Amino acid sequence: MLAINAVRRAPSILRNAAPLSTWSAVPAGPPDPILGITEAFKADKDPRRINLGVGAYRDEDGKPYVLNAVKKAEEKIAAAKLDKEYLPITGLAGFTSNAAKLAYGADSVPRNQNAIAVTQSISGTGALRIGGTFLARHYPHSKTIYVPTPTWGNHIPLFKDSGLEVKYYRYFDKKTVGLDFEGLKEDLQNAPEGSIVLLHACAHNPTGVDPTQSQWKDISDTIAEKKLFPFFDMAYQGFASGSTDRDAFAVRYFVSQGHQIALSQSFAKNMGLYGERVGAFSLTTASEEERKRVDSQLKIIVRPMYSNPPLHGAHIANTILSDPELYQEWEGEVKGMADRIINMRERLYQLLSNGFRTPGEWSHVKSQIGMFSFTGLNKEQCKVLAEKAHIYMTMDGRISMAGLNGRNIEYFAQSVDAAVRGDL
Repeated sequence: MLAINAVRRAPSILRNAAPLSTWSAVPAGPPDPILGITEAFKADKDPRRINLGVGAYRDEDGKPYVLNAVKKAEEKIAAAKLDKEYLPITGLAGFTSNAAKLAYGADSVPRNQNAIAVTQSISGTGALRIGGTFLARHYPHSKTIYVPTPTWGNHIPLFKDSGLEVKYYRYFDKKTVGLDFEGLKEDLQNAPEGSIVLLHACAHNPTGVDPTQSQWKDISDTIAEKKLFPFFDMAYQGFASGSTDRDAFAVRYFVSQGHQIALSQSFAKNMGLYGERVGAFSLTTASEEERKRVDSQLKIIVRPMYSNPPLHGAHIANTILSDPELYQEWEGEVKGMADRIINMRERLYQLLSNGFRTPGEWSHVKSQIGMFSFTGLNKEQCKVLAEKAHIYMTMDGRISMAGLNGRNIEYFAQSVDAAVRGDL
């Protein structure tokens, strides 16, 4: 009888027991280092606080900046009363055509031969993912991509998730806080023939260290000699030097030398369209017929990934790129953003070298280019700057120059000086 009662009670006991969740074995992932910096900054109520971790432009008042050209483009779009229909799989045709023209130049041979396969993407990240997946499926010579050390943190998981093996080549010299050009060339020379090589077209993230035009020519020769495949990431065209043509030098030179390339473009930084997620991925091909076949495979990748890209941001970018007056105003605003950052670099250099006479050599601050700078500060100095001076940056010493302005740059320089001297 006791056994029978126990059996009868069992279902009730099981029903009352706490169920084991399907996701109970899922481990917690590591926190994103950039988001962690932003969260710490927001929690800090000190009026002197500075956030130098975020990769987005800020104006002289430390505020997000919406370009006037973007505002005017949106007014034109609103007046046109466009519909909200789906875009084709590869995006807004006018936008992709103008994006390719911006990158490759109006006189580009493959462009004028209708031999560039291009698709709109979900900003630069989406372009890189499309490109990684395409190469993993269709590039016949290798499934390994070499990326610089260091590189943008998202490059590594992105390419791994695309199905590529990620390896590294030397890039940054910690001793000189500059380019390890000989190490770079040696590693490319030693890479297996046919390997894929990721190249930052301009404004290298996170170091701000770019090859000179002469060095780019040497890199092109090495890549041709080893039959490597160049994949350019161009997230900052115009934003680095203030000139869209100058910043596209490497891409255009490689193509002029006969390289077939892959290219990722982002319009987040140079048009301030961060949340609109506007980008493009392209490949140069040998002919229009080959381009059509490549296009068909790009559609096969995009369709199950997100079906088709967002509409509004593409209309904004295309309106600016299509309208001569807006284009001219946009180029002026891009130069203005770049010039403000260049000015911050010069002022920071002067404050550290001549104002506070901070120990060390600081010329790299003004020789680096683009939004980011590798300061040379070590982990302990970065940590004490956050804890004692309320200045937040990544622990490798990278700062976003856009976070500095006339109101906080002297405080930042003074704090860096104290941290370097061990007096903070």
